[in-house]
This record gives sequence, structure tokens and C-alpha cells, in this order.
Amino acid sequence: MISLVVPTLGRPSLALLLDALAGQLADLPEVEILLVDDRRDDTGELAVPGALTAYTKVLTGRGAGPAAARNLGWRAARGSWVVFLDDDVVPAPDWCRRLVDDLAVAATVGGVQGTVEVPLPADRRSTDWERGTAGLAEGKWITADMAYRRRTLAAVGGFDERFPRAYREDAELAHRVRLAGWDLVRGRRRVTHPVRPEGRWVSLRTQRGNADDALLRRLYGRTWRADIDLPPGRRPRHAAVTAAGAGPGAG
Repeated sequence: MISLVVPTLGRPSLALLLDALAGQLADLPEVEILLVDDRRDDTGELAVPGALTAYTKVLTGRGAGPAAARNLGWRAARGSWVVFLDDDVVPAPDWCRRLVDDLAVAATVGGVQGTVEVPLPADRRSTDWERGTAGLAEGKWITADMAYRRRTLAAVGGFDERFPRAYREDAELAHRVRLAGWDLVRGRRRVTHPVRPEGRWVSLRTQRGNADDALLRRLYGRTWRADIDLPPGRRPRHAAVTAAGAGPGAG
């Protein structure tokens, strides 16, 4: 079985993601979808397309951020592979078929990343916000579309919930997975990550990511950036993700 884990704050984009999956789940041998409702307020049940109700279970998160939401999801999963998707990506029409191919890997591989495409406007110059989001296409091991063996996650303890934002928590997990002896590879499946509207508090939320960098420095020392394989250019990419959301979304 393959388990798809989608933490969500109930964004309208969730419907696009679920609709994209609904027409292609038959390409997976056995699948379950775990939606982690991480909204802090009770605004009603999440809408699940009728075609997906038989496959989908909604879990109630603590509103504690993406790391905690993803941990809740994979610990409830039954599949040998757990695929994390952000609630603002749209899988390609052949995503499920390519996922099966991607997961046909050697036993030494603990995780397989999908390809993220960020469409940018063709009729004008992209804004800093749009270029920052586009950097996700080059990010390593981001959980916008990332599959892990469930036993790999169990072996390393999953995501570190001391990272409360969608910032650094994915790279830090990947680092521990590799330290434990697993390989990480890129697959061929694709998702599109549209650029979300820019909010007025973008810069403030971006600055909060400095606390996560400080935590990594405490955990891994001065060489943390090189050890975790985060080139200097990754900072603006992750800044865009941090600013985008208050929630379990892009990695």
C-alpha cells in the first residue's frame, strides 16, 4: 500500500489537488489518502470529492505546524511508502503512474523526491516573491512532493517538531535519513506549484525563519549549512515558503 499524506489548512487549492488525484488513483495498486486538518479553528469539515471518499481519512491535527502534522499523518499510515504532498500543489495527469515507477528502487533508498514546477508569468518580469517560490523547483528533498519508506521515518523518528514552520524541517529530516545510511534519489513524477498571492506580512514571516537557522546551528554546529547540503541560494527559496504560509505546506 502507498499512503498519501496531505497536511492542510483548508486552502482552496486543496480541492485542485484532490480533483487531480481522483481521476488517476486506479494507476496505484493500493492507496490511502490521509488529510491532516491542521486548522486551529473549527470551520467545518474538509470537502472530499465523492470519488475519493473510499480512500480518504481525515485526521485532526493540533495546529502545531507542518512537522507535527506530517508526523501525525505518517504514524497513522498503513503503507510501506508514505508520500507527502503540500495542499497547494497540482499533480500531473500521469503522477500516480510515475509514482509507481519512482518507488521501484533499491532497498537502500529511503526516499524519492518528485519534480516541482512553478509557472511564472510570461508577459512581465517576475516579482521577488514569484522568483522565490520558483526556487522550489531546485530545492532538495522538499516535502511539496517527497516519498519516504515508512520504516525509514520510524527509524529516524520523523520530523523534528521544534521546527514550527514550513522551513528547514524537510532538509533536516533528509539529513538524519542520510546519516542513518539511507540513500535519497529524485524521481520522474511531477507536480505544479502555483504561486500563491503575496500577503502584507511577508517580510515579517520570512524573518521568523532565522530562528530555524539558529536551531540548526545549535544542533549541527557552524558547518550546518554544508552538512545538511543547503547552498546559500536556498535561503531565498525557503524564505518564500516561510512567508507563504502559516501552515503545513510547501517544504
